[in-house]
Amino acid sequence: MGHARPRGHRRRKSHLVGARRGGIPRLRRLPNQDRSRDSRLRARTHPIKVAKTTTRKAVIDRIILPDFVDDDGVLLRSGDAREAERYTGIDLDGRDLNGITFEECEFSRASLHETALRGASFSECIATDLHTPVFSAPRSSWRDVRIEHALLGSVETYEATMRSVHIDGSKLDFVNLRNATLTDVLLSSCIIEELDLGSATVQRLELQNCRIGTFEIGGAQLTDVDLRSSDFSAVHGP
Repeated sequence: MGHARPRGHRRRKSHLVGARRGGIPRLRRLPNQDRSRDSRLRARTHPIKVAKTTTRKAVIDRIILPDFVDDDGVLLRSGDAREAERYTGIDLDGRDLNGITFEECEFSRASLHETALRGASFSECIATDLHTPVFSAPRSSWRDVRIEHALLGSVETYEATMRSVHIDGSKLDFVNLRNATLTDVLLSSCIIEELDLGSATVQRLELQNCRIGTFEIGGAQLTDVDLRSSDFSAVHGP
């Protein structure tokens, strides 16, 4: 048989341990469990150390160029190896320069519209004021390169390899870096309508004070990528 509950007896309301009440966690005290039998004993506490994760910045080597020999580019051919030359105001539009190598060279106001640069190599080079609607250099290699004040339309550099590359103060419409390998790359004060890094392998990339329209990173492997100071209209991620 059941027993009658005494008058005035109220059923205790139960609260789950850690349940929220009024938005504040409320813990239930367990009888004879929360307090040590010897009040003189105190639990030893240790400060919790939280590891800080930092994004490593791109390492850009300083480029020191030797004395140049001025060249008009007329004799440039596919597969050439050129060193310590300055190209100023030259027109290389539509030329076949596949596989060419430039080392310690400077380009100023050069036009490279639809110039074939597949597999080309640029090492310790500086380029300023490039105005090119279509720049085509797939599978090219870039090491210690600085590009300043460029105005480029379509940039086809898919499957390229870039190391210690700095692009500053430039406007680019579409940059195709799909399946490329980027290490220590810095883009500063640039405007890019579409930047495609799909399936690229990227280590230490910094976009500093840039404005990006569409940023495509589907399938990319990204390590130490700093985008905090830049603005994006759309990001299509993995």
